[in-house]
Amino acid sequence: MVEITATLVKELREKTGAGMMDCKKALGETAGDIEQAVDWLRKKGLAAAAKKAGRVAAEGLVGSASSGTVGALLEVNAETDFVGRNDKFQAFVTDAAGLVLTSGENMDALKAATYPGKGHAVQEELTQLIATIGENMSIRRGARLSVTDGVVATYIHSATAPGLGKIGVLVALESTGDKAALATLGKQIAMHIAATNPLSLSVDNLDQKAVQRERDVLTEQARASGKPDAVIEKMIEGRIRKFYEEVVLLEQVYVIDGESRVKDIVAKAAKDLGTPVALTGFVRYALGEGIEKQETDFAAEVAAQAGVR
Repeated sequence: MVEITATLVKELREKTGAGMMDCKKALGETAGDIEQAVDWLRKKGLAAAAKKAGRVAAEGLVGSASSGTVGALLEVNAETDFVGRNDKFQAFVTDAAGLVLTSGENMDALKAATYPGKGHAVQEELTQLIATIGENMSIRRGARLSVTDGVVATYIHSATAPGLGKIGVLVALESTGDKAALATLGKQIAMHIAATNPLSLSVDNLDQKAVQRERDVLTEQARASGKPDAVIEKMIEGRIRKFYEEVVLLEQVYVIDGESRVKDIVAKAAKDLGTPVALTGFVRYALGEGIEKQETDFAAEVAAQAGVR
């Protein structure tokens, strides 16, 4: 028998907004599995959709770099938001993001790469920066996209400094069309991605486990209506299409005009440029997503450091 701790109940409440007793019952019904408990609550109509993930952000910066047909993102974490405004930290993230253009997504290779103008490794530069600033930091993840012909557009939402901020996006457009027009389109699509956070590029490459999970939840909800099976099946298919429109980039409503699908925007660009345009990939990094950060009482921490009891 799995022990349903107060911590588990608290985590489920933060994810779903459901009541304490409902959360405790859901965890009991699912042997303490958080994700299954979320689904159990949703099936009972006691929780909102899975967008309430309740992730707590870590600090630091997301940096971007591009060179025509290649683009890169890099996330470097720190303990406090103050470090993200430090000139030396910003310079490090900018330089290291530029190296991802050549080193790729292997973070071990990036850490071992020679830091520009210093003659030592990126990891050694970071170690020196930690000693200088007095705060722990880590290179978390990096991404690189490239095209044979076309552009890889980069976008940083609410930039702290050029190419640096808390949300970064890459968009790859394959085309022989006018590069300036493609760059404009890529940046606009990247802005859309920053706002909507799609799960996949197309329906075909959407995680089928996520689709089946959504279908299972929708099936339970539809059956609760008491309608005939034929009607229920149509209800489910309609809601699955709606699910695709919410999480698949090409199926989403373009936030810039509020009515077209993203796939239609790409098709229109191809027509205007007189040559095919293919949206071949995207990456979206939000600073600290998925990292649990310990919450502290800042006033008490300062008092402790000052020796005040």
